[in-house]
Order: sequence, then structure tokens, then C-alpha cells
Amino acid sequence: MLSLIDDEISELRNILAEGLLVPVFQPIVDFRARSIFGYEALIRGPEGGSLHSPDQLFAAAKRAGLALELEHACREASLRGFAAQSLVGRLFLNVTPGCLLDPQLMNGHTQALLRELGLPANRIVLELTENQQITDLPGIQEALLHYRGRGFQIAIDDLGEGFANLRMWSDLRPEFVKIDKHFVHGIADDRIKYHFVRAMQDLAEICNASLVAEGIERAEDFNCIRDMGIACGQGYFIARPAPKPPRHLPPAVSSALDQRRISLTPLASGSGKLPTARTLLRAIEPLSISATNDVAIARFEADPELYVLPVVNAGQPVGMLNRHSLIDRFARPFRRELYGSKSCDLFMDHAPLIVDEQASIQELALMLALAPKHYLYDGFIVTGDGKYLGVGSSQDLMATITEMQISAARYANPLTQLPGNVPINEHIDRMLGADVDFVAAYIDIDNFKPFNDNFGYRRGDDVIQTLGQLVCEAVDQRNDFVGHIGGDDFFVVFQSVDWEIRCWQLIRSFAERMDAMIGPEERAQGGYMAENRRGELGFQSLPTLSIGAVRVQSGQFESHREVAAAASVAKKQAKKRAKDPGGVIGGSVFIERRRLGADLVVPASRQLN
Repeated sequence: MLSLIDDEISELRNILAEGLLVPVFQPIVDFRARSIFGYEALIRGPEGGSLHSPDQLFAAAKRAGLALELEHACREASLRGFAAQSLVGRLFLNVTPGCLLDPQLMNGHTQALLRELGLPANRIVLELTENQQITDLPGIQEALLHYRGRGFQIAIDDLGEGFANLRMWSDLRPEFVKIDKHFVHGIADDRIKYHFVRAMQDLAEICNASLVAEGIERAEDFNCIRDMGIACGQGYFIARPAPKPPRHLPPAVSSALDQRRISLTPLASGSGKLPTARTLLRAIEPLSISATNDVAIARFEADPELYVLPVVNAGQPVGMLNRHSLIDRFARPFRRELYGSKSCDLFMDHAPLIVDEQASIQELALMLALAPKHYLYDGFIVTGDGKYLGVGSSQDLMATITEMQISAARYANPLTQLPGNVPINEHIDRMLGADVDFVAAYIDIDNFKPFNDNFGYRRGDDVIQTLGQLVCEAVDQRNDFVGHIGGDDFFVVFQSVDWEIRCWQLIRSFAERMDAMIGPEERAQGGYMAENRRGELGFQSLPTLSIGAVRVQSGQFESHREVAAAASVAKKQAKKRAKDPGGVIGGSVFIERRRLGADLVVPASRQLN
């Protein structure tokens, strides 16, 4: 046994002494920019050796008391491998909390190595792993302040794996948070995982952090994460870790990014098309990476309204020059003589904010909110298929968002804040224009007026607000659009394949909630005595739901008016069924199965048992 351990230690020391560690890199995709955001550096031992696996490698180092030495060697190998290949974006380096306090990391060695390699610190993300308990939290916080002051950013790994990294998030306030792969794998088919990740997303927005979904292995999960608005993702579906990773998005990933679903929150009026980054771009002639600082200064001096200059290499954006920063540098004595003839990449921001032309205004606003403050002044670079198109400003973005918010407020229902008639109509027209099959469902409360008259409008508003909440809970928020027509009428545009089951679940949920909102006497009698529409005193049943549904297929309807009319007819049929004295009162769903050229309507209506 001792011989095996001695052999293991000897092999490990040889790996460290000979520099035999092999760095591999796994790309991280930025969903909003539709590009590679950066790479996570992982490490392997020599191929074919007993310590090739990272688990065996680090376990051996721990047993041998060489954990810190191995971590330093991994960091140096990863930085050199990243720089040697001139990989784009940020580099995520795995670091244990204990290593942050090690003098070798804080003594400037890493900064010297970065200068040697030509890597600015703002491209390096220190990713804290949870395989080591934090025993000196104040010391870690002081260390992070030190690293942030030098330009490094911080990430925490495997959010959701344990309570410790939730506390790390709260105490350390990282710029990036990685979601544990347990919550990512199968998220497209698991509502619980979906809502867990949605909660993480809400926390990230509050904490100004960007989420990275790890372990994406299926196209369905990739699409779900993308549609949720998560910032970044990585996993085998995108690419496996490799010594020479892909520099551009693989075709399968580009294809998945192109498969956009119909937006569920159309805030813009008129055409129904949401503004994108392309609508904000200004065509500024970029500088070539080979241009000198003198050329850049001349461009700024010739145009007083020019505040930034994008820098490109073979058509791809690689940096951004800020007018005030550059002129301030050259205002010092002899700076023009020393640096004027040098390349403009010397003083440019090597990590500008880059977005794809198809990025929505909401995505763009979130990116700016989570980015360092200087991006608010510099703006962002807009690309198409990875090529430079122009530059956008945060002022134009804010003006557009303000217009959208005013429009949204104008068209939202004041009681439920759900989209009203105009957004509903726009969304239906967009669905029809995209030739997407869907189901239009008209939801109405039966026996609502007597209830409202007898118990008061405040109780009536409570019922309407309750129904709005239940409808939002019943639908798939990734696929289905919920609107409030007015009063007690709601409208849902379903893309979910199990829409009919969701309708019946809604009817049951509403009946249960009504039971909780009335007194024991009304509950026991199943109703109450009140005046009807003709002013006659009589027994009134408790409010229930009627849902009329219409299947809409490509080419069947031409406008939202036709869809709304068909759904209204189906709703009336559902209400008739609900009043059928032969049925059990509780709710009704009527499905119209009409086809073009056919007069026959075959109902599929059932009573709630």
C-alpha cells in the first residue's frame, strides 16, 4: 500500500516538475450575443497515465500535501494554453477558496504572468469551487476586494448543489453564478426544476449577477434555458472540453439559436414586432487592429460627436476605444511621442459588450444592468453572424425602453396588469403570420354578476384577480400567452401540447379557490339567495368557469378578428353546456373542431365531476 502511495506521489511530482498537465477548454455560449462568451479551463493529467483523470489527480495531490502546488500549476498551464491559442472572450479559472489566501497568488506572480502573456485581468474570471469549506470568510472577502481592484471578476460554481454556495452568493456577491447541472438536465420537461431556476434568475437580477447554466446536454434543455433569458450556458450539447476548442458556434448550436419561439410579451404597438439591438445601431466606421493610436486620436479630433471607436480584426470586433480615456492618456507629457505609433489595441477595452443584432431590447437592458458601469458610457457593439455591424448607445436603449413601458402601461389591464385587447390581438396576428399552430381559449366566469352584486365589487375584484393568478399558474409560461380582455373574461393563446389538461386543471383550481372565499353556509348549500338579472330573488349558484377553445392551424384564419369570433362562439357553447340541467355543475370546456370548408361543428364538452 505504501509503495502505491509512493509511486503516486512520485508520478505527481514528475508531472509538476516536467509541466505535463494538459489544459482543456469548454466554451460558454452567450445566448443574447449568440456568440462564445468565453471558456472554462479544466485540467487533465498525461494521457494513458494513472493520474489522467482530474478526480484522481486532485485526490492524489491532497493525499500528498501538494494541493496548492497543483492548483498553481493548473492555473499557469491554463493561462498559457488560453493565450497560446488566442481564444476569444473570458477565461474561467477554477480556484478553491483556500488558494485565494495563498501568498503565491497574491504576491503579484499571476499579474506578472498575465502581462507576459498579454492578457488583461478583466478577461479572467476566478471561479470558486465548493469542494473546500470557507473557514475565513472575512479573509476571503478581503482577498476578493484585492482581486476585483485589479480587474478580475468572480464566479461561484454549482449553485443549488448545497446551502454553502447560497451563502457564498450572499456574502461574496459574485459577477457570475453557475447553476448546478442537476437543475439544468431535463428542465424542459420538469416544472419543478424550471421554477427553481426561475427563482435563481430572480435572485441574480437582484444581485446584479449573470447566470451560467452548466450541464446542457439536450437540445430541448438548451432551448428552454435560452427562452428563459438565462445569460449563458455550457455543456456537451454545445461542445465537450478539448485541448483545441471550437472558436465559433457549432452548427447545431447556431441552428438551435435560430429557432426562436413567438414572443409571449409583445410590448410594442403597431406592427407587433419587438425592437432589437439592430434598431439601435449606428454605423461607425471601425478601426483595424493594425491602426495606430495616432489614427484613433485623429478620428476623435475630426468628429467631436464621436465618443467611441470599435476595433475589428478581419471584420470581427475585438475591442473598443473610449474618447475621453484615450485623450486623457495622451494629454500627459511625451505620451504622444511614446505611444502614438503603437497599435491601438494597447489602450482599448479588450472585453467590450458585444450583442447579436437579434437580441431583444429586454435582453440588452439586462446585459447592461449586470455589466460593469463603464459599459453604460461606452455602449455596445452590434454584430450579425459574428461580424461587426455598428455601435449602440445606452441613451438610445433607455429611450426605447421608456417608450415600450409607456405602451405596455397603456395596454395592460389595470386590475390584473395582464396584457389587454391590443397586445392580445397583436400576439394572435404574429402567431398567424408565423404559420404557427396554436389553441385560442376564451375563459369566462359563470354566475359572476349576481356574486358581484350580492357580495360587493371588492369581493368581485378578488375573484377576478384570483382567476388571473390561477390562469398564469395553469399555463406553461415558456409557451403560452395570457391576456385579460376585461371584466371576468380572459384569453389564452396556448402552444402547449397538453393545453386541454391545463384547462380542466384550471377549472378545478378555480372551484377549490371559490370554496375558500365563501362562508360555510354558502359552501354547504352550493350557493346563496340573491336577486337575478331580472330583479327576482332566487337561489344563485357559485361562480364557475366556462372555457371555449378553438384549434388554429396554418391557413385556417386570416386575422385576430376571425380567431376571436370563433373563440367567442366556442365560449358561448361552453356556457350553454355549463347550464345544462342534466350535467354536474362545476365548469365546462367546449372545443370547436371546425375545419375550413366544413359546416359541421363537433363539440367535445365535459362536466366537472
